[in-house]
Amino acid sequence: MDLRKIRLPARARGGGRRRRWAAATAAVVVLAGAGTWTAVAAEDPPAEVVREDRALTTGDGVRIDTSYFTSGPEGRRPAVLLGHGFGGSKEDVRQQAEDLARDGYAVLTWSARGFGKSTGKIGLNDPEGEVADVSRLLDWLAGRPEIQLDKDGDPRVGMAGGSYGGAIALLAAGHDDRVDAIAPAITYFDLADALFPGGVFKKLWAGIFVNSGGGCDRFEPALCAMYERVAESGVPDAEARALLRERSPSAVADRIDVPALLVQGQSDSLFPLGHADAAARAIRANGAPVEVDWIAGGHDGGDPETDRVQRRVRAWFDRHLKGDRNADTGPAFRVSRTGGVDSTDGRATLRGASADRYPGLSSGPETVRLTGFQQRFDNPAGANPPAVSALPGLSGAGGGLSQLSSLGVGVSLDFPGQHARFQSEPLHRDLRITGSPQITARVTSTSDDAVLFGKLYDVGPDGRQQVLPSQLVTPLRVENAKAGQDVTLTLPAVDHEVRKGHRLRLVVASTDLGYASPAAPATYTVDIEGHLTVPTAPAVTTAAAPLPAWVWWLPLAGAVAALVLVLTGRRRTTAPAPDPERAGLPLEITGLSKRYARSADRYAVRDLSFRVERGQVLGLLGPNGAGKTTTLRMLMGLITPDEGEIRLFGHAVRPGAPVLSRVGAFVEGAGFLPHLSGRENLELYWRATGRPAEDAHLDEALRIAGLGDALSRAVRTYSQGMRQRLAIAQAMLGLPDLLILDEPTNGLDPPQIREMREVMIRYAADGRTVIVSSHLLAEVEQSCTHLVVMDRGRLVQAGPVHEIVGTGDTLLVGTGTPVDEPLAEKVAALPGVASAVRADDGLLVRLDADGTAARLVADLVRLDVPVESVGPHRRLEDAFLTLIGGSA
Repeated sequence: MDLRKIRLPARARGGGRRRRWAAATAAVVVLAGAGTWTAVAAEDPPAEVVREDRALTTGDGVRIDTSYFTSGPEGRRPAVLLGHGFGGSKEDVRQQAEDLARDGYAVLTWSARGFGKSTGKIGLNDPEGEVADVSRLLDWLAGRPEIQLDKDGDPRVGMAGGSYGGAIALLAAGHDDRVDAIAPAITYFDLADALFPGGVFKKLWAGIFVNSGGGCDRFEPALCAMYERVAESGVPDAEARALLRERSPSAVADRIDVPALLVQGQSDSLFPLGHADAAARAIRANGAPVEVDWIAGGHDGGDPETDRVQRRVRAWFDRHLKGDRNADTGPAFRVSRTGGVDSTDGRATLRGASADRYPGLSSGPETVRLTGFQQRFDNPAGANPPAVSALPGLSGAGGGLSQLSSLGVGVSLDFPGQHARFQSEPLHRDLRITGSPQITARVTSTSDDAVLFGKLYDVGPDGRQQVLPSQLVTPLRVENAKAGQDVTLTLPAVDHEVRKGHRLRLVVASTDLGYASPAAPATYTVDIEGHLTVPTAPAVTTAAAPLPAWVWWLPLAGAVAALVLVLTGRRRTTAPAPDPERAGLPLEITGLSKRYARSADRYAVRDLSFRVERGQVLGLLGPNGAGKTTTLRMLMGLITPDEGEIRLFGHAVRPGAPVLSRVGAFVEGAGFLPHLSGRENLELYWRATGRPAEDAHLDEALRIAGLGDALSRAVRTYSQGMRQRLAIAQAMLGLPDLLILDEPTNGLDPPQIREMREVMIRYAADGRTVIVSSHLLAEVEQSCTHLVVMDRGRLVQAGPVHEIVGTGDTLLVGTGTPVDEPLAEKVAALPGVASAVRADDGLLVRLDADGTAARLVADLVRLDVPVESVGPHRRLEDAFLTLIGGSA
């Protein structure tokens, strides 16, 4: 087994912080973990974490790549297994693993079969594959001396993870009774119900699912054959449903009896809230404690609330693994609600509502009368054009379509003649829907089967603006519809407030973009029976905010301030005025300092000063803990410095400062809708931002990205390098004057890295400026014109790359013709020469303490070496390690 120990002295940048459950800015993120910048100051220097990497071989010969994290003093402790999202790897949860290790847990992460460096075929959490692998990981943990044991071979262990990793936590708890607590997030309870809801094939999500796994041949043969069969017919059969259900937590629902914290996303057309509801009911029936948390994010975007959720997960494990009865795990039920818009960044603000008991999806029912006669509408030939509700995985400006929906922006589309609609009178009071509304309908069809899509709109007083809460629909296949059938339409579970004066509109459509409808034309007849039942969950309340303190102290403070002004003539401090003389300078940082939270004398960044000119590609380098991330956060206006100043184009940076609109940031490669072309993805993203089309500079951004004819091809055909360049083009839309790139070459092979280098150089060549943070020193050396090297929060050196690199004891001797080995040996034997090695351009000569360049040149001429040039030569890696004293 391969074993490596890596000491992680600080919050090393893992993929998990940059990748979160939903991508930002028009991104498709399929079952994969993800991260964003967080506007918080750095905490006290974290404890050292020791990481061990190894590969474990399973009984069927599959190698599972794992990482094991510990920190702190010796002694036994509980363990946590962290699973990753579909399409990801163990690196996605590295940051969370380090945080849990510092909190006193031993943490094991692993890449599931077929992902990362693990071998084997993807089995979608097959009990004989991925679930059996978890039991083997538990066996390994039981043999570690650091792990607390409940008995021989039984480690005290919890499991957490998002999406694919959340499902494996539920499944492992049902298959292996050594699991003691779980905290799954945005995951499924029944995979057949997720991909075949109501007997209808969720074709877009299923296609993204297979595509993100690397293609059908990466899956177990039975799964690949099932997908191809259903994708071709458009109808899920009994065999397909059985195959997915045996890989679902629902198959072992009666055996999941451990404390469970269930986190589910409101912004999720893949695994909607009903999956957490089914899991909660099953686990509670087994006698185990359950808490449910509906977050604002999900697979369709929105806010994943990562920091809050991870704090709650730690508290959950503190109570149920460490036995800390004082750990505050939160309420039995919590839901995040939109509380308006933050004026500084345009994002929706969130507030929590809670209840002492989980209300389920039908608590506090109220009835709403809908009007409308029996209606006939068509299923068009080929089910085309389809209605639009959600675009799977799309996360637009402001955090996703669902978040736009919560702010009153409608994006759904129903075609005339392809739907029926029934509407209420204007509401006389506000109505909060929390759960799944229901109504009974009579359905008749000219075909044997009918496929329908039910959705409930919030319609504004003008009758035109309509919002589909969370962009969710309910698909339903009605069999034997020729004879007419009464069906109960259970609409998607949502948490949405309908304001007084608004109406509720029920739409029953024949098509939807995300699903497979019958290709044969048919006519449907739908009538509703009875009233719409709306759950209101009255026990769920938002805590009343206390009377603001300023109500009491403001009058007194005003009087004191007035007195001070009269006596001292002090004038109100204002933001520094723009400096016209520096209007052409992209970035100038002067005396910048930021202390660690709760510390008066410990600094994350201290007395940092440098400037960046137009046309430069600046590399920001430094070991972990050097202060690079804190610097970038201050530069982007996310946090405020304690001392010093940042000026962009002569304007002082403050949170929400208008000058920040001239800055573009690329934190991690975005995902895209794979069935759309590159150009269509970018156009869709720009429309979602709400900015004028003429401001996009689409053609220029694409020219810089250099994708050529590939723009007209579906993104699913793109290589990783092409996707990265498309993501860079997305960041460049609007052509920001200052472009910030954080690890833009992650996951690329050498040819793709070279292509990305050319993209950055072309962008800066037009007079714009690029700041790139990367751990690939050789790549920084080739792509950057200037460097800023930081260590322990301070500036170590800044300047052109050639000046920083070319200050060592190694000289490059350029020769007109290649130097043969005997001559190189003669040079190596010269006084003052430590070594001489042949290179493509001549000789690399390293001088010893007594050597000088002048003496070397004289000796080379004496030996008839065809010298054309002599200059300093040193790799950036050598210079970097010299500058920071090996602290990397």
